[in-house]
Amino acid sequence: MYSLNYKVTVSMCDENGDLKLFSALQMMQDCSELWKTSVPEVDKYFTENGMAQLLASRQIEVVRVPQYKENLTVTTSVFELSPIFGFRNTYIYDEQNRPCYRSWSMGAFVKTDTGKLNKLSDELISDFKYDTKLEMNYRDRRIVLPKINISNTSAYIVQRNDIDYNHHMNNANYIRLALEMLPVGFKVKEMRVEFKKPAKLADTLTLDVYIQPDDTIFVTERLGEQLSTIIEFQKN
Repeated sequence: MYSLNYKVTVSMCDENGDLKLFSALQMMQDCSELWKTSVPEVDKYFTENGMAQLLASRQIEVVRVPQYKENLTVTTSVFELSPIFGFRNTYIYDEQNRPCYRSWSMGAFVKTDTGKLNKLSDELISDFKYDTKLEMNYRDRRIVLPKINISNTSAYIVQRNDIDYNHHMNNANYIRLALEMLPVGFKVKEMRVEFKKPAKLADTLTLDVYIQPDDTIFVTERLGEQLSTIIEFQKN
């Protein structure tokens, strides 16, 4: 397990002083990324084999939204490895060690030069020290779109500030765009995202919104006709 400590600062908050979901995602992502450097044998293996792990899906349960000046701890832990996928929990806790956000995610192992899937060795998988899988409502990583009409559509051109060191749009920024498509006052209880094709600088993402009668909202982000992400929001 690896952890980072944070204080909720003004740049992380919305107009009500609540932690933005986008900011919480950035915390989770940073903690998960730094985890690798805390396990020398894994860090060495990925470096020597020219590999990286790209996020394929994430589910988040919002237990309680922290507020301005709260002290938080983010933890990330790997509970399962397969030859081409890794599975982890990433939680955000308050000062009383109570979970504010519960999350699990799946990452795909790829070659950094080609972006193609690349298998871990059987030795690394068998020797790895796994953490306990934490309790939450685990849902399918694949998201099925409802057969309903599109409610709203928007377009976005990927900017320089959206790009990270993998040379494509940072994962948290897809969620940031989708959150802007939600109705004012929509409080997220649960979110799932499935990443399909990364967007690069100057690409145009087309965002389509689907609103179900139960107020579940789906947002797709397309590159032309090809899906880039599918995101599901459930209302609190």
